[in-house]
Amino acid sequence: MSHSSPTNNSTRPDLDESINVTIAHNPSLITPAAAREFSNPGVDKSPLSLATFSLCAVMLIIGGAVLGNTEGSLFSYTNFVKPNYVRGKAPGVTDDAVMPPKAIVDVYVKKGQSLYSAKCNGCHGADAKGDGANFPSLVGSAWVTGPSERFSQVIMNGLQGPTSTGKVYGAGIMPAQGGGMSPQDLAFVMTFVRNSFGNTVGDVITPEMAQAAMDISAKRAKAGSAVTAEELKEHEKDLPGEKMDPATLIDPITLKVVEAKK
Repeated sequence: MSHSSPTNNSTRPDLDESINVTIAHNPSLITPAAAREFSNPGVDKSPLSLATFSLCAVMLIIGGAVLGNTEGSLFSYTNFVKPNYVRGKAPGVTDDAVMPPKAIVDVYVKKGQSLYSAKCNGCHGADAKGDGANFPSLVGSAWVTGPSERFSQVIMNGLQGPTSTGKVYGAGIMPAQGGGMSPQDLAFVMTFVRNSFGNTVGDVITPEMAQAAMDISAKRAKAGSAVTAEELKEHEKDLPGEKMDPATLIDPITLKVVEAKK
């Protein structure tokens, strides 16, 4: 009796190993989640190589540079703006809308306040009264409200030993505060302290005066060391330079004197 091998019949899916018998007989058994697993459109695709990506990036950079630097380039401002175009002003702004001038003493005091906060507030306090033990008060101090040259040398070089009251505070030495200060900075902070916290000297220390203070400090015999009460006797005078009326009007931005309108 001869035996013949079974034929592959499309009506008999169970005879073909390449066919999923379960799906062929009852497709409704496949859940949506399982159905998604059968489809993988990228199965035969490979990712973009790093070399190809880098080449494309370099080409884009070079192309952008060429387009951006050529005359009449794609990114030229003049290609998209009409000739003689002028940006419009914000609503309510006119040609005469500038900051009004202010008295020089007010401008200097305001600017000096921020410098005081950065350099002096940590020791003397926001009210400049110190703590009575380690840091002296600047309110009503004879060295603060007295001759400006003496006060400038304390700020520039620091102080060792007793203060104007004869009392020694804390470690007995105040660090120099002149480092990093410009003449304008020194003018601001001196004007602020002499006209704040109840101090009412009423003067303005100009940048020229502050520059003179720095020159005097640099020529000290003990340059680099703190001043003492004894040395300060040599500086019981005002700083050289032309005095300025505290009511003089200046531009609060440029700090230049505003000419009176005729």
